[in-house]
Amino acid sequence: MVILRSDDIRTMNESEVEEKVNDLKLELAKERGKIAVGGFPENPGRLKEIRRTLARIKTIQGEKEEQ
Repeated sequence: MVILRSDDIRTMNESEVEEKVNDLKLELAKERGKIAVGGFPENPGRLKEIRRTLARIKTIQGEKEEQ
């Protein structure tokens, strides 16, 4: 999955953003599940990227609500 930039998120409509949030949360849960079982993630940096992207999305959603 491609990590989204701020400009990309701002141009999406609300349903697309919600779909991306759900996809990212699912991917994050899978990666954390692998770690919990005792395995290693294929790409450890991917966890940080996912968390940052989710935070970026939530920040932009908050900005849109304020307007």
